[in-house]
Amino acid sequence: MLDQFKYDSVNNKIYYSGQCWQPKSRTWIRDEDIPNNAEYVEDHKAILLALEMGTVSLPIGVIGPKVNATDEQLFFAEEVGRAVAEMGLPLLTGGKTGVMEASSRGAFNANGLTIGILPDECWSAANAYITIPIVTGLGPARNAIIGRTCPVLIAIGGSYGTLTEMAFGMHFDRCVLALSDAPEVEGVVKFNTVNDALYAAVRAWFGLHL
Repeated sequence: MLDQFKYDSVNNKIYYSGQCWQPKSRTWIRDEDIPNNAEYVEDHKAILLALEMGTVSLPIGVIGPKVNATDEQLFFAEEVGRAVAEMGLPLLTGGKTGVMEASSRGAFNANGLTIGILPDECWSAANAYITIPIVTGLGPARNAIIGRTCPVLIAIGGSYGTLTEMAFGMHFDRCVLALSDAPEVEGVVKFNTVNDALYAAVRAWFGLHL
C-alpha cells in the first residue's frame, strides 16, 4: 500500500510515514507516536489542511509548449490545472497560449488563482484565464523566474523553451515532473498519467522524497 497522509483533528496535526508536519517551517519532524484518532485523508485534503495551519501557499508550476500542443497535452494540462486549484494552491505558468492556457483554464474554472509570468512588457499579453499577470519584459529569460518560484514544476510536452524551464528547475533544486512527451532531462521523473504525476507533485510540495 502506498503511503498516505493522516490527520489528527484533536491536535490539528498532519502525519506521513512516521513524521509530523511543521507548518511554519515547512518541514517534517520524526514522530512515530501517531494518535489512534488520526484518520487517513486524501492528498488534496492534506494540502488544504496544511494551508489552514498557516503553511505558505507555494504555487505549483505547469510548463509546456505555446504552440503545436497535442490534444493529449492540452487535456492533461487542463486536468492538472483543475487539480491544483482543488488543492487550494496557486497555479503558475508562463501566462501565454497552448499548455499554459489550458492549465490556466482548468484552474480558473475551478475557482483557482492563476499566476502568469509574462515575457512581455504589457499585462494584456496574458491569456484570458490569468488572474495575476506578472509583467517582466525579460523575454525568454523569464523562464528562470518560473524555474525558481515553484517547488514543483510539471512539464507537459514541449521543446527548447520547456527544456530551459526544466533545466532551471533542476538547477535550483526544484522537483521537476514530466508528462506526455516532455523533453528528456536527467533527474526528471516521468509519468504516464495525470494521477500519478499529481501523487508525486503533492509529496514534492510537502518536501517529501519521491
